[in-house]
Amino acid sequence: MELHFSLKEILSAFVVLFAVIDISGSTPVILGLKEKGQKVECGKAAIISTIIFLVFLFLGDAILSLFGVNIESFAVAGSFVFLIMAGEMILDVEIFKYNGPGGSATIVPIVFPLIAGTGSLTSILTMRAEYYVENIIVALLLNMIIVYIVLRNLHIVEKLLGPGGVYILRKFFGVILLAIAVKIFTSNISELFNLTELINSLTK
Repeated sequence: MELHFSLKEILSAFVVLFAVIDISGSTPVILGLKEKGQKVECGKAAIISTIIFLVFLFLGDAILSLFGVNIESFAVAGSFVFLIMAGEMILDVEIFKYNGPGGSATIVPIVFPLIAGTGSLTSILTMRAEYYVENIIVALLLNMIIVYIVLRNLHIVEKLLGPGGVYILRKFFGVILLAIAVKIFTSNISELFNLTELINSLTK
């Protein structure tokens, strides 16, 4: 099987995942859990999150086929999820509610929904319509390394960025995510409705 590694795709996919996972923006939540005596296992969180992402990346198509949904439809739906998440980041509003069950802090809420939540799982499958799988995997692994480093050094990260730094970073990646949502929507909506073929037939 021929591999199609691309630095441009890796960087683009990396930015998408970094923005959606938003581990830096989650540091106040995680620090609050630690202050309450909750144990956070950094390696376990990173490994379990990676496994969940990879399973969804490779089996997501099979899951979609069970419901008769193609990747273009999912990509368009995913672009709306990106749009909503970008709105949360830019406008400081909460749309996605984290009402999961209780349990280990490492699994809930750190792995799900903070790292491998609905938005990030939707994102990784949505990117299948835009990037080669090998580039998504590299971008994912790079993000998981960052997740591990941040979880191990929460207080250092908080001190370096400060409340203002975390706030600015969240706003910046909110705008980036919004632009990516528009790109994914426009590049897949034409395929979904065969607009390209229609335009070509009308111009002949």
